[in-house]
Amino acid sequence: MRAAALIGLLIALAAPASAQPDEAEREALRSFLESTISGADSFTDRYDAEVWLVDMSSRLARFVDDPQQRLQLLRQIHAAATAAELPPELVLAVIEVESHFDRFAVSRVGAQGMMQVMPFWKDEIGRPDDNLTDNLTNLEYGCRILQFYLQREKGRLHPALARYNGSYGRRTYSDKVYRAWRDHWRTEPLAWLE
Repeated sequence: MRAAALIGLLIALAAPASAQPDEAEREALRSFLESTISGADSFTDRYDAEVWLVDMSSRLARFVDDPQQRLQLLRQIHAAATAAELPPELVLAVIEVESHFDRFAVSRVGAQGMMQVMPFWKDEIGRPDDNLTDNLTNLEYGCRILQFYLQREKGRLHPALARYNGSYGRRTYSDKVYRAWRDHWRTEPLAWLE
């Protein structure tokens, strides 16, 4: 599938069924998608960037209405996940379970942002002024914390996710992440078995 076809697909997916975007909207979205793809430096191939961004954008539409915001967020998620050597689809599943893509989410225990990062982490790494509701900051923290726990658990997803959530020894949380990944974000297999 060529870039123009992918852009056309994204535009079609972006519009509500009852209304087609006007030409100016389509052109703005086309331009934004092209710039997002060219700036998606966490991808090794432009075609892979096009396919992944369009595919994930259609999946993310149920949580984020604006197509430009979706593409920007997906690019940020892909970059943070790739930098932390995590599958971006796993990070998308974690975010779905943690916050349903609400950057201002705060849990009952004080975890903040899309990946529900506990504020004590800011002091742990000596950056007390960081804003955990800033997507880039939150994604960087969340992905690195998950990377740490995956390394600690030697790649075993269930215990690493339980540590991330603070529920080590139980699978309730990791099973939720698994279901979100399986039902909404899966593109290729992950080693979910222990």
